[in-house]
Amino acid sequence: MVKPRLFLIDATAFCYRAFYAIRGLATTSGEPTNAIYGFLRILQKILKEQKPQLLGVCFDVSRKTFRHEKDSQYKSNRPEMPDGLSSQIPVIKQIIRAYGIPIFEAEGFEADDIIATLSQKAKSRNIPTTIISSDKDLLQLVDEDILVLSPQKDEDILFDTVKVEEKFGLKPAQIVDLVAFTGDAVDNIPSIKGVSEKKAVELVREFGSAEKVISHLDKISPEKVKVAVSENIERIRLNRELADLQKDMDLEFSLEKLALGEPDHQELFKLFKRLEFKALLKDLPVADKSEEVKVETVSGAEFCQLAKSSRKIFLDGKNPESLTFSLDHKFFTVGKLSRDAGSVLVDPAIKKIGHDLKTIKLFLKKEDLALEGLDFDTMIAAYLLNPSKSSYSLEELAWDFLAKSVKADTLDCAQRLALIKELKVKLEKQLEDKSLAELFSQVEMPLVEVLGEMEAEGIKIDLKLLKRLSQELETRLAKLVEEIHGLCGCQFNINSPKQLREVLFEKLKLRVIKRTKSGPSTDEEVLKKLAEEHELPKKLLEYRQLTKLKSTYVDALPEMVDPKTARIHTSFNQTGTETGRLSSSNPNLQNLPTKTELGRKIREAIIAFSAQSLLLSCDYSQIELRVLAHISGDRTLIKAFQENKDIHRKTAALIYGVEEKEVSDEMRNSAKAINFGIVYGLSSFGLSRDLNIRAEEAQGFIDAYFATYPGVKVYIEEQIKRAEKNGFVTTISGRRRYLPDINNKNQAIRQFAQRQAVNTPIQGSASDLIKMAMVDIHKLMRQKDSGGRMILQVHDELVFDVDSDSLNKFSAMVKEKMENVLKLEVPVKVDLKAGKNWSEMEELK
Repeated sequence: MVKPRLFLIDATAFCYRAFYAIRGLATTSGEPTNAIYGFLRILQKILKEQKPQLLGVCFDVSRKTFRHEKDSQYKSNRPEMPDGLSSQIPVIKQIIRAYGIPIFEAEGFEADDIIATLSQKAKSRNIPTTIISSDKDLLQLVDEDILVLSPQKDEDILFDTVKVEEKFGLKPAQIVDLVAFTGDAVDNIPSIKGVSEKKAVELVREFGSAEKVISHLDKISPEKVKVAVSENIERIRLNRELADLQKDMDLEFSLEKLALGEPDHQELFKLFKRLEFKALLKDLPVADKSEEVKVETVSGAEFCQLAKSSRKIFLDGKNPESLTFSLDHKFFTVGKLSRDAGSVLVDPAIKKIGHDLKTIKLFLKKEDLALEGLDFDTMIAAYLLNPSKSSYSLEELAWDFLAKSVKADTLDCAQRLALIKELKVKLEKQLEDKSLAELFSQVEMPLVEVLGEMEAEGIKIDLKLLKRLSQELETRLAKLVEEIHGLCGCQFNINSPKQLREVLFEKLKLRVIKRTKSGPSTDEEVLKKLAEEHELPKKLLEYRQLTKLKSTYVDALPEMVDPKTARIHTSFNQTGTETGRLSSSNPNLQNLPTKTELGRKIREAIIAFSAQSLLLSCDYSQIELRVLAHISGDRTLIKAFQENKDIHRKTAALIYGVEEKEVSDEMRNSAKAINFGIVYGLSSFGLSRDLNIRAEEAQGFIDAYFATYPGVKVYIEEQIKRAEKNGFVTTISGRRRYLPDINNKNQAIRQFAQRQAVNTPIQGSASDLIKMAMVDIHKLMRQKDSGGRMILQVHDELVFDVDSDSLNKFSAMVKEKMENVLKLEVPVKVDLKAGKNWSEMEELK
């Protein structure tokens, strides 16, 4: 009978390797997991490929070992284990034990000594051993029974005696004799000066060992090597002792202990859930298998009766031909939706609970069915609880809140409903616990209804204008290409980074500002700097801008027009940002440039619905600075807004120490950059770059700003301290943003989190304000025929299509709601403009 092979893992070394190889991996709460994940990948690879029956995982347990008694300088060059790694080691050990794998460690010894001892004990019982390690020191153990497997990125290397001799020119047992001369920089074992590695190999090979080299001094040549050896005999012997592994430790060795146990899948599931290792869960037997749900089919009349008696329904059904819903613990499906069923959907008194209700509402609307009474959306609730997730799919939420692992697109509607019902209970409690219930029910849920109607309403565009603009751009781009080729005296592919680098840096000899892996960078920042020195980069910037706007908007917008409505229906994403701001897509109208001529032309293509209506733009004036004044409580800033001052001119006057009437445009622009920059955690470096001034001068401006508005400085300092203590920040309405990196030891990462801590309450509160206004305006528009339709929200601006004869009354109503939806310490101001398109608008008084 063939005896099983023993596998021994050099765990501490692999933990270090994983920690430095994988950067920035952490849970959403900030717990580092890079070493855990990297080690687990190695462990799983071994389990899958080697299928070991006998396995031991060996750890270093302390920095001080018996070798330090021999040499106090041993490993003294190594820093303490990083905190980010030391905190992960206990978790790695928990996981190893959950896999049913024994752990070996011993005070005063290294993992290498434990491996050496276990492999020798196995050898004495005729059990072959494979050591899993990339440590050269362990190669001294290789013989006919002991192999070393070194995991590599591309292909693993298996060291047997032949492979070791190929690599070092020596037998495995002679590795320690080699180290006696060459030392080991990693372990702070000094080399013998005057004896090169090549010469050391020759000596050991010729005489057999370090000790025999010493005893044959008279036969060593050249003379300088003989002198080097003779003067360092004690050091050579000490080096060998330090490199020689302990092979006879007092360790219990039993096949029962080394036998791979049964994994505790439940424990592994809990650990992987906490660590957010979704990929590692897929093969666990405890991964939740969704139970089959029994579904009854009912008529529209029965559906109506059941819903009205319950007063709430859980629903999931993007196909209105077969709506699946749930009451109590039963699941039903309605066939062809009758008028009775439709009356339930439209009844706001019957609460609707589901996941991504806006999508269901829009789908039903296309079938001429209205969905009212949206009460609880699990997607929106989960977003409020954790706004930093990249996905809020039902499967993701099942994992996050129910510890259920569900594969995407494997659930039928009834199974989805079962999860939604379970999720609602968990989410509702967490919203209450985190004081988010009111924000959810009074703002975010009503907003689902608002955004659904805005998307359904759509946006009308001027197709003729865009077609003409596309032709003009085609001509301009062709001319630009000629000009660019003329400036460099050759033809090349402008869209090829490689060819562009050759032209800029080899042919034109322009200076290299920064580099990437593939060579000198040609990004926008670089081209802007080079444009100050040469005309070609300036033309390239124009070419890139025009190309992007042409493809993203001018040519793309007409393709997005719905043939049924003759309008574009942009999607408003309620869960897309960590600050609470809305984002839009297909098309993204929030990134449309407003300061360029072309950007204004594209806005001109967004037009009123009819000859009898106008577009109305309602834009919050300097809302983030007003919010800053409110939450910082700075009296000077508050007074400036209360007196309706030009805040940038006022700031410039105070910073420069002049009268407001003496403030130049340049002074005002500098103050404006500081005012808005402070909100985003502007540094002196950033301000110096923005204003093209020296960093010292920029710092002087910032210092003067804080001297002018001391309350703002206090707010910033207190906000960072609050974030460091709580791990999150809140807006005026209680919206949370978690900042897992706020206490990160890496200064750059920590400072970025600090900027988020300062900015989020300001930007997030401004977002809350406009959302509240949207909800209130929508309610008023529904109560009476207002003559207006809300069609767009872009950051601090709301855009409506309004009947011309209702403009004055409607705009007054909107202004009143936007300015008074939430009382601040300073007056809130809304600027009104109206016109036939989004670009050519006149101010309304």
